[in-house]
Amino acid sequence: MSFADATIARLPSPIRPFAERHHELIKFALVGATTFVIDSAIFYTLKLTVLEPKPVTAKIIAGIVAVIASYILNREWSFKDRGGRERHHEALLFFAVSGVGVLLSMAPLWVSSYMLQLRVPEVSLTVENIADFVSAYVIGNLLQMAFRFWAFRRWVFPDENARNPEKTLESTLTAGGIAEAFEDQHEHGQLGDSAQKSGPTGTVTPLRRAHHSAQLGDSSDPRVSKTS
Repeated sequence: MSFADATIARLPSPIRPFAERHHELIKFALVGATTFVIDSAIFYTLKLTVLEPKPVTAKIIAGIVAVIASYILNREWSFKDRGGRERHHEALLFFAVSGVGVLLSMAPLWVSSYMLQLRVPEVSLTVENIADFVSAYVIGNLLQMAFRFWAFRRWVFPDENARNPEKTLESTLTAGGIAEAFEDQHEHGQLGDSAQKSGPTGTVTPLRRAHHSAQLGDSSDPRVSKTS
């Protein structure tokens, strides 16, 4: 059992069914918490040292490093069954979506720093740090998290079972069985027309070939007995 599955199993019973249906969101949130720690550590290290007068630049650098870690963790864990695109195309879309997410997370910090002027010497260092944390990591991260989760599923990893052959085969077989049942029902109603139209140049699909050939063999017996 994975860590996410174990976490879901420990949840209270009223919310457990919701968590099981949205297990990708649970994993995405855990990855987000991990990259949050990475982002915070880099941001405050830069902001309190070499980039003290440039908090937005420090946030951009921290965001880029966090995005790289996010791509690896999300691709190999949160959305490990999803895919549908070539690796370089997938990575390009991931970083493009994440770039938009970084801009969204920066917007509240920009408002706090340059519009509300919550910076030293206008405010104390403690107020500045609290304002930076709330704007960048509470409001900003909520904005980018909602956008990125939606965009990853919609554009970056669009196919649900693209990297899980067993689930893909299961869904294909299920769909094939349903399709065959509809085809059999359709053939029973139009056997005479299909027998005439599928002569030497006719095309028979692989799904219908065995069943169709058997029916054509049965329908040809009366004509053989009449000519004999």
